[in-house]
Amino acid sequence: MWAATLSDVNQEITRSVTAVRHFSILLSSTRRGARLARRLTVQQLTEWGHSFATAEQIVAELAANAALHGRVPGRDFRLTLTVGNAGTLRIEVTDARADRRPQRSDCPEPDAESGRGLLLVEALADRWGVDDGPAPCKTAWAEIDRPASL
Repeated sequence: MWAATLSDVNQEITRSVTAVRHFSILLSSTRRGARLARRLTVQQLTEWGHSFATAEQIVAELAANAALHGRVPGRDFRLTLTVGNAGTLRIEVTDARADRRPQRSDCPEPDAESGRGLLLVEALADRWGVDDGPAPCKTAWAEIDRPASL
């Protein structure tokens, strides 16, 4: 019969516990706010020791959509970054326009100047979607499984 020692238990606890990391900030629903969201994402993920290129692109698209399509004068949008126990990075951008849900275009016109952002998010993220609430808000989110460490 094998008996665990206190040292064995402490080592197992140390191996199984991973810190959940969370960052959230309100930003102005403007192009400047969207640009700041991208820069803050790079800074935060660098501090956490994660690579940021994929997340930076996803945040750029979701924040630009919040500033362009989700804008309500006088209302901000919220950027939230969370790295969970499994190492998955969740990006959330919440704006004040639940009535204007993102519409993904499968095939924008070749000369169109917009309409490719959500195609990019879909290509880069492992999962993405849009959740309603709390009223009158919606949250566009994307997840990246185990972002690479720096």
